[in-house]
Amino acid sequence: MAGEWREVTVGEIAPFTYGKGLPEARRNPTGNIPVYGSNGVVGLHDVPLTNGPTVVIGRKGTVGAVHYSPVPCWPIDTTFFVTGSDPSLVRYRYYLLKSLGLEHMNSDSAVPGLNRDAAHVRRVRIPSKQTDQRAIACILGSLDDKIELNRRMNKTLEEMARAIFKSWFVDFDPVRTKAAIRREHPKWSDEQVSRLSAEQAGAACPKLKPDIAALFPDSFEDSELGEIPKGWRVGQFGDIVQIHDSKRIPLSSRERAKRQGPYRYYGAVGIVDYVDDFLFDGTYVLVGEDGSVVTDLGNPVVQYVWGKFWVNNHAHVLKAAGSFSDEHLLLVLQQVYVVPFVTGAVQPKLSQTNMNAIPILRAKPEVNIAFNKLIEPIFAKVRMLHDEIGLLAALRDALLPKLISGELRVPDAERIAGRCV
Repeated sequence: MAGEWREVTVGEIAPFTYGKGLPEARRNPTGNIPVYGSNGVVGLHDVPLTNGPTVVIGRKGTVGAVHYSPVPCWPIDTTFFVTGSDPSLVRYRYYLLKSLGLEHMNSDSAVPGLNRDAAHVRRVRIPSKQTDQRAIACILGSLDDKIELNRRMNKTLEEMARAIFKSWFVDFDPVRTKAAIRREHPKWSDEQVSRLSAEQAGAACPKLKPDIAALFPDSFEDSELGEIPKGWRVGQFGDIVQIHDSKRIPLSSRERAKRQGPYRYYGAVGIVDYVDDFLFDGTYVLVGEDGSVVTDLGNPVVQYVWGKFWVNNHAHVLKAAGSFSDEHLLLVLQQVYVVPFVTGAVQPKLSQTNMNAIPILRAKPEVNIAFNKLIEPIFAKVRMLHDEIGLLAALRDALLPKLISGELRVPDAERIAGRCV
C-alpha cells in the first residue's frame, strides 16, 4: 500500500483561514446559520461566512478542538476554518485533522492558542487517490450521520413526552375540554362527555382515548398552586420519591486516576470520569445538590441515567415512589421552579430537606398510571437510541486512526461499519 499514499503538510491539504469576529450584539438569533467558536456552536446568524461544509478549528480558548459543520456557517475570530469545493474531501480533512491531536499544540501557556504556522508544517500521510479520501469520509461520516439522526430522534421523543406532560399536568387540557363540554351538555353522562372530549382534544392533548379521558374530572378547585383539577391535591416532593443519597461515595481525582474503568462516574451536571466499579444499577434520576444546581430558567439540574454507574456526593440519587414512574419524576423536575429552595450565595445548594419540601401537584393514581403507560415506551426508545449512539461513537473512534493511517483498508472498514448503520 506504500505507493497508494503520499506525504504532505497540513498547510497543503487543509490550509487554515482565520475566522472573523461577530459580536453577539451583531448576530441575528432568529437566523439559521450556525456561529462557531472554538468550543462549537455559540449562536445563530442570518448570513454565513463560508459557502459550504466547513471544518472549524479552535484557535483561542478550546485550543485545537475540531468541529464539522455540514452547512455554511460563521466561524468567529477564536477559530480557524477549512473549506473546499468538494464536500466529501472537506469531510475527509475534518477526520484527518481530528486525528492529529491539535489540542496539544498550545503555543501560549498564559492565553491558550494554536499557531497556524506550526500546524501548517505538520507532515501527514494521505491516500494518493481522492476516491480513497472520499471513501474514508463516507465510512466515518455514515457513522456520524447515524449518531446525529439518533440524537434528533431522541430530541423529538423527549419533546413528545414533555408535550403530553404539559397537556395533562400543566395546562390541564383534558379537564378544560371536559369542562367546556359539560357546560354545553349539562345532562350528558360522564361516558358521553369523555368520548367527545377525546375526539376534541386532538393536537392539544395527544394520545387521549375515551377511557383515559374518563379518568379526568370536569371542573377545577382552588389550591396554594392556583386552580387545579377537582380531586387532585398539592403534596410535597418528598412524597413521591425514594432518595438513595446514603449509597453515594465520592472519589478524589487521585483515587479515580488509580481506578480507571468502564463505569460512568457522575457529578452534579454530568459524567466526570470513568471508574472500575459501580454503586447503582438501574434507572435513576439525578438532581444537582451543590455547585451547579439551577438552570437559567430556575429549574433543577436533572440527569436521567440508567445501567451501571457511580455517583459522587454532588448529586441527589432518586427513584420514583407510589404511582409515579422514574420518567414521570424526571418530567416533574424539569418544569418545577426551585430557586426559592436553593441556599448559599457562593456555593448554591439544594439540600435534601429543601428538595423534599417543594410543593408539587398530585393527580389521582389512576391518572399517573395511565400517563406512565404512555411515556414508558417513549423513554425505552430514548434509552435504546442513546445506547446505540455510544456504540456507534466507539466504533467511529476505533476506525478513525486506523483508516487515517492506512492500517485498515477501506473495504474492510466498509464491512465493519456496514453492519452498524
